[in-house]
This record gives sequence, C-alpha cells and structure tokens, in this order.
Amino acid sequence: MIGDKMQAAINNQIKAEFASAYLYLAMAAYCESKNLPGFAHWLRRQYHEENGHALKLCEYLLERGGQVVLQAIDAPPADFGSPVDVFAKVLAHEQFVTASIDRLYETALAEKDYASQVFLQWYISEQVEEEASVSAVLEKLKMLPPDKAGPLLYIDKELGKRE
Repeated sequence: MIGDKMQAAINNQIKAEFASAYLYLAMAAYCESKNLPGFAHWLRRQYHEENGHALKLCEYLLERGGQVVLQAIDAPPADFGSPVDVFAKVLAHEQFVTASIDRLYETALAEKDYASQVFLQWYISEQVEEEASVSAVLEKLKMLPPDKAGPLLYIDKELGKRE
C-alpha cells in the first residue's frame, strides 16, 4: 500500500504531466498556424510523451493500491511568439517539471517509500534527456541569422523527422 502523502504527491504529478501534454498540444497548434509543420510535429510527439508519463504514474499508483484522482487543468496560452520563444518556453517548462519530479522524489525519501524511489529513477533520467534535447534545439535556433527563412525551414524539416 502507498501512503497518503505519496498518493497525493503522485496525483499532483499526474496533473502536471497532463498539463504539460496540454501545453505542448497548444504549442503544436500554434506552430502549425505559423506554417511550421516540423515544429508542430515535434511538439505533438512531446504531447504524446507527456500523456504516456501521466499514464505510467496512474498505473503505478493503482498497482500500489492507491487511488488516481484527476484534477482540473488550466487552459494553456494560445500565442507563443517566435520559434526561439517557443523553445525557450519549452525549456523553462521542462525545468519546472524536473523540479516537480525532484520534489516527488523527496517525498518518497521522506516517506521511506523505497518502491517509489526506484520507480521515480526513470523520471529523473527522462528529465535529464528532455532538458538536453530541448536545449539542443534552442541553441540551434539562437544561432539563426535574423530575417533568414532558409535556416529556420531547415530546422523545421529536421524537427519533422522526430519519431
């Protein structure tokens, strides 16, 4: 059985993961509206990943005898600015999620919930990968010359290849 504090913390993380998915879906729609289908594709893949992260947490909580309590999610913004702005916001959001996972792990430590500590190792490693991936795209975007569409379209095409 999972403790009440851990259950509440995992339910909060489930909300955060679904909110992340919702944010990335909004970003994808925005990029699509700006004729950046590769950016939109990359962000839709991120949307699917975040949904998977939330579902994995739900399954874990249920396996431990806990109860999944879904919470309301705020509407994301509709406008995200330039491609650099979009990926700066993605990076800031991933850093927010990393901090949230870290707090969840701290709860598992405080509760001496060893199973949750082991389970959360995957999320910790995943966040390292997420931040590195987003940072790489952001740094490439920052190198683009202003008012040159060609390099941006090349990056858009590359992002469209994400599996």
